[in-house]
Amino acid sequence: MEIISLSYPLSDDDRLAYGVPQTMAIGHFDGVHKGHQKVISRAVQAARAEGIRASVMTFSPHPKEVLGQGDRYMTSLTPLEDKMARFADLGVDTAYVFRFDQTFAKVTPEQFVREVLQALQVKRAVVGFDFTFGHRGAGDPAMLESLGAPLMQVDVAEPFHLDNKKVSSTSIRERLLEGNVEEAARLLGRPYQISGVVSHGDGRGRTIGYPTANISLSGRYALPRLGVYAVILRVGDRSCPGVMNIGVKPTFGSNEAQPTPEVHLFDFNGDLYGQLVHVDIQSFIRAEQRFNSVEQLIDQINKDALIARQLLQNMNNISSF
Repeated sequence: MEIISLSYPLSDDDRLAYGVPQTMAIGHFDGVHKGHQKVISRAVQAARAEGIRASVMTFSPHPKEVLGQGDRYMTSLTPLEDKMARFADLGVDTAYVFRFDQTFAKVTPEQFVREVLQALQVKRAVVGFDFTFGHRGAGDPAMLESLGAPLMQVDVAEPFHLDNKKVSSTSIRERLLEGNVEEAARLLGRPYQISGVVSHGDGRGRTIGYPTANISLSGRYALPRLGVYAVILRVGDRSCPGVMNIGVKPTFGSNEAQPTPEVHLFDFNGDLYGQLVHVDIQSFIRAEQRFNSVEQLIDQINKDALIARQLLQNMNNISSF
C-alpha cells in the first residue's frame, strides 16, 4: 500500500502525481473497528468492480485535537502507523494522510470537494452516515453528494450494530477503561493491540523471579484500565503468551506519572531489547493494587501467571519463540 502525505492547498505537483481515477473512503477511522471496516471494504469492492484504485483519506492529527475539543483525542486506539497497517490488511491501494491544521479547518465544504476530492479525481466517495466535513462541520453526506455531482458518486454506509448497539470508537474506549478488553475486541474485530520497543527498566522484575519486557510505546495509545492482563506478545511471525501489568508500580512507591506496560513471558529465554513488539491484550485479570510487602506481590504474581496461562492455553495461534 502506498502512503501519501498531503496538506491544503494541494500543489500542482500533487494533482499531477496523485490525481488518478479512484474510489475513496473518507474518515478519521480511529480504531479501524467493524463499522470502519464496513466503510473501507465497500470502497475497496467498488474500486475492484470499476477497475480503479481503492484509496482511503484520513486526517492527522485528529481534527478535535487541533480544535481543542477534548483531551480524549490526544490518544488513539490506532496511532497512525497502526492505522496504516489495518488499511493495508483491508486491501487499500493508497492511503492519503491529510494534515489537519488551522488552515484546513477553515476550508469550506465546496472547497474540499472541488479543490481536494475532484482534484484527486475521486469518482466515488464512501463515507459513514455521520460523516461531516468543511468549516465547523457544515457538510454532511447529502451535501457531499450534491456538491460532487455529476463527477463523483457518493455511497453512505449505515451504522454497524452489534446486539442492537452502534459500534463506535467511543464505545470501545469505554470498554477499555472498564477493563472489558474482550468486549472491546468484539467491537474491533480483533484483540486490542499496543506496540512499542522493548527498553531497559529498573530490573526489579528479574530480582523477584519475574523478568519483564518494558515497552516504550510507539504511539499515544488509549490504554485500558490499570491492572493485570493475559496477553500475546508478537515479534514478526513469532508469538508468546504472557502476563502484562499496566500501571505505576505502587508497591515500590514509584507512582510514575505515565503508566508503563511490562510483560512477563512464559517459558521464554532470550533478548528482546531494542526490538519492536506488538501486544494483543486478551483478558483482564485484576486491577492494579498496592501490596504491603514484596512477598505479597510475588504471591499475587504467581496467581496472576497461573490465571493467564489458563486463559491462554486454548489459543491455537501462539507459536514458540
